Amino acid sequence: MPEFKEVYIERYKKLLGEEWEIFKEAILKPFPPAFRINTLKAHREQILESIKEWPIAEVPFYKDGFYFTQKKGFVVGNTLEHFLGYIYIQEVASMIPAVVLNPKEHEKILDMAAAPGSKTTQMAQMMNNRGAIVAGEKLLNRLSSLRINLQRCGVRNCILSYMDGRAFKTLDMQFDKILLDAPCTGTGTIMKSLHTIKTWSVTASKMASNLQKQLLNSAVHVLKPGGTLVYSTCSLEPEENEENVDYAVRKLGLKTEQINLTGFKTRPGITSWEGKEFDNSVKNCIRIYPQDNNTEGFFVTKLVKES
Repeated sequence: MPEFKEVYIERYKKLLGEEWEIFKEAILKPFPPAFRINTLKAHREQILESIKEWPIAEVPFYKDGFYFTQKKGFVVGNTLEHFLGYIYIQEVASMIPAVVLNPKEHEKILDMAAAPGSKTTQMAQMMNNRGAIVAGEKLLNRLSSLRINLQRCGVRNCILSYMDGRAFKTLDMQFDKILLDAPCTGTGTIMKSLHTIKTWSVTASKMASNLQKQLLNSAVHVLKPGGTLVYSTCSLEPEENEENVDYAVRKLGLKTEQINLTGFKTRPGITSWEGKEFDNSVKNCIRIYPQDNNTEGFFVTKLVKES
């Protein structure tokens, strides 16, 4: 078993109280593989017929998402369906931000930190390849992986932008909706990378929080009045989550909206942390803990810019 830093243990005991041990057990075991079917490449019925022997169940809040109900004797990434782009491997909690954003066919969408393309391809599918998505990425190697995934999934309504998300505010552009799945410390995904236990620190979370605030500031400049911004991380750290939502509400003038997911357990955002009191509306944010649904940990909030 990996050794947890004492500061990490104390922090999560503050967050979860007596649930700390349950949480620790959950993050140290693998969760069921999950995937989306991709109706940009084939009809839903055709794909489901192709995978009818797979032991799967539908994700409760998203009809095109599925997870395995038992271990399968093959690697999903090695299947023909994956190579053909009929399915896209994606963790269940990772499907939530695009579902909350709910992009429409006629809209212009900005995906500020898009690579490797899980949510970009999901949004393109939800839009039936109509409207327009600008997918931004500042690292060239990650931009390449994004391009490959868009091609494999048959995405045609997406423009790639080799740009730091903080620079979007300098452009004369306006978007109906923005997805900011922000770079973070990844503490919700420890089960995929136990190395995170060693690399995480409070300082790392504070540095990430500073970058995330800059990205939020950039997003507000190019979001239309009345537009929606979904902010999400695969981190569970309050500095990277509720603190930034509080900043978006108090400093940037955004408003939170409630999120409802059918058949999936979520918890409200916390309103205070280590002496800081956050705006009460952070309760509308959702925290997703690994022990609640056997998924990654995630944080999602829906923010609206006043007209």
